[in-house]
Amino acid sequence: MEAVRVQAIASLSKCMDTIPSEFIRSENEQPAITTVHGMVLEVPVIDLGSWPDEENLVRSIADASREWGIFQVVNHGMHTDVISKLQKVGKEFFELPQEEKEVYAKPHGAQSTSVEGYGTKLQKEVEGKKGWVDHLFHKIWPPSAINYHFWPKNPPAYREANEEYAEKLRGVVDKLFKSLSLGLGVEGHELKDAVGGEDLIYLMKINYYPPCPRPDLALGVVPHTDMSTITILVPNEVQGLQVFKDDHWYDVKYIPNALIIHIGDQIEVPFFFFTSHIYNFNYTCHWLYIHNHVKSV
Repeated sequence: MEAVRVQAIASLSKCMDTIPSEFIRSENEQPAITTVHGMVLEVPVIDLGSWPDEENLVRSIADASREWGIFQVVNHGMHTDVISKLQKVGKEFFELPQEEKEVYAKPHGAQSTSVEGYGTKLQKEVEGKKGWVDHLFHKIWPPSAINYHFWPKNPPAYREANEEYAEKLRGVVDKLFKSLSLGLGVEGHELKDAVGGEDLIYLMKINYYPPCPRPDLALGVVPHTDMSTITILVPNEVQGLQVFKDDHWYDVKYIPNALIIHIGDQIEVPFFFFTSHIYNFNYTCHWLYIHNHVKSV
């Protein structure tokens, strides 16, 4: 049985002022009610390329991780073209005819354990709700872990854009792991070693948020922390990311070509080993809201 995609639901709903009930959030999760309007949260912005010495960079990353669990990095060594190519092929994939996208659909059924592929979260949450989002999910590193069956052949530049991004991403991740390790007072390689070392798997997830006729009632991605070690978000100019701080939800300022770094849940385990929680890093609860006439990838 073929899943009903949110993109298709959005097309059917665009002339109406309503959405299916499974997408309507409870009042305490509706962006129109819970957002602190007019305020943009100034999460730390760290320049990876201009620190006069490593010690100050390490301190800056460690402080941001402990106090916020989220920060933005600029001058990270990833050229603008690499980011724009990745965003371009992601948008082009979701503009393909539906039958072409379904070629890359996640396997489904009782026997399937795969998380890779094109999909929509079919399971409802505890309260019976869903997020207004479709996605494409696959591994991009190491080469031994990649299943190219889930990499679209269209657009033609998809593979090249992802491989180029993966190569540059590894440099950013290595710098972050080193700084986080040194910030904990251990050798620069220890944190990365603790979460997999050179066998650490890098995952690509491209989220597509169709226009929604009632963005005041729905969410693209529901409140969550990240189950990964580190999540690196490539944002675009469509505002959507919010983080929870001081009992309110705040917009995170968009900075062109910056990368947004989330400290994930899995880092809790090695941090416990290294620090017994004395210097525990924070992992921030966040969500993605959506728009009426604007799509976002």
